[in-house]
Amino acid sequence: MVLFLTLQAQATDWRQFRGNAQDGNSDELLESWPGQGPQIIWKVPLTGGFSSFSIQDGKAYTLVKRTIAGESKEVCIALDAATGKELWASPVDNANYDSGGDAGTSTNSGGDGPRTTPTIDGSSLLVTTSHLKLYSLASTSGRTNWMIDLETQYGANNISWQNAASPLVEGDAIFLNVSSSTNSLVALNKLDGSLLWKAHKEKMTHATPVPATIQGVRQIIYFNQSGLMAVSPSTGKQLWKYAFSYSTSSGASPVVCEDMVYCSAAYSRGAAVIKISKVNETFQVKELWKKSNALMNHWSTPIAHHGYLYGLYGDGKYGSAPLKCVEMATGLERWSVGGFGMGGIIQVSGKLLVLSDFGDVVMVNATPEAYQELGRWRAVTGKCWNAPALSNGRLYVRSTKEGVCAQFAFPPPCRMQLVLPEKTSLGRWRIGAMTADGSSFDASRLGKIDVLTTSLIGLGAIQWEKADVTLSLTNGVIYLEENFIQSADQRFYLLRETP
Repeated sequence: MVLFLTLQAQATDWRQFRGNAQDGNSDELLESWPGQGPQIIWKVPLTGGFSSFSIQDGKAYTLVKRTIAGESKEVCIALDAATGKELWASPVDNANYDSGGDAGTSTNSGGDGPRTTPTIDGSSLLVTTSHLKLYSLASTSGRTNWMIDLETQYGANNISWQNAASPLVEGDAIFLNVSSSTNSLVALNKLDGSLLWKAHKEKMTHATPVPATIQGVRQIIYFNQSGLMAVSPSTGKQLWKYAFSYSTSSGASPVVCEDMVYCSAAYSRGAAVIKISKVNETFQVKELWKKSNALMNHWSTPIAHHGYLYGLYGDGKYGSAPLKCVEMATGLERWSVGGFGMGGIIQVSGKLLVLSDFGDVVMVNATPEAYQELGRWRAVTGKCWNAPALSNGRLYVRSTKEGVCAQFAFPPPCRMQLVLPEKTSLGRWRIGAMTADGSSFDASRLGKIDVLTTSLIGLGAIQWEKADVTLSLTNGVIYLEENFIQSADQRFYLLRETP
């Protein structure tokens, strides 16, 4: 009998636009508004743009607009996540744009600049620029590993107001819509940029594609000018498609909740939710609801939480756009509160952290019952057309003028690691787990840990059995014991900790 122990831990990095799953949700712990308000760790000047932060291994990355040798450039920068000190800066493209990015209220406008957010993949940083260049940079130094001019190599055609879609990395591939005259959806090898596949003639929008598992099938969902399209990550084969009309710009990414997919666009377009089913190997699309010229997300993507959408709605409502709660399955609006503008939103521990377009961070309970504001803090000056990021309990916010890092939540408990199984004198297996940093395991965590087990590793974790075992704590190490099972050649265990 061979035993393995798999440990499921909460991620604390924020590796791409809108978080690791590209859905705006965080696994960190946020119990209440900080008693004395958020503790500011650092605040630094930043220049121009609508890029968010991505964070890993003590570094925070974003894109800014700078003047270098008399020319405006898009520049990828790395900041020390502990101090805000700039570690390196790498110019990646020219910073010239169509008009529009300088819009805003009479007292909060200007600041046009890069639209995309860097994506972290191991020791590399993937960057798409406004003018459709794709870079792989060394995350430690900013040195260029490789670069592809998508217009030159794939015949990419840029969109008005320039590209705003960040790189989506899934497995070994980078997924993009290059908007070429043929085969515009592409998957590129993240190691060297080589082509893995290209397919479908689809015009690009400003929306970043999202990954999802629907009806047990992994897929990449693009929001193209023709509407939604899901493809196989490995081949590019179309899985399903839904027509949704386009005008001027679609900036918000699709939102997935179980088998439902939401999309929305401004410029009199509206919003819709579809339900995806599968009969044998064929996907089917059913429209649950559609509203024209209503529930429009200009570019801020909503959050799906427990069957409800929470987002910033309105077409060009700078400084005033409302935060709304909408039942996803029906489109029924549960509540609406104005005065937020075109900022961004994430969800942490059942609470919304909403960034207004004028720099306020507002904590709101994620409940359909009523708007419940828990706290408010003016984080930055300048214009915020992006979403906040959360990593290791710290909130990262930026505007067209500055960036700030503040202590906001509790980092997830230290990750667990395996203590090799041993056979006891009574013929039972004794399996242990300890904290990765060697510190003593806190007894208060025992009640939050479930033990799942299976003899078939190919099963998804949702199909594993919950083991009827008792966990014990000895010298800071968790132990469980299981009887030797004669009929099983191997047994797999997973320790799952919930917040």
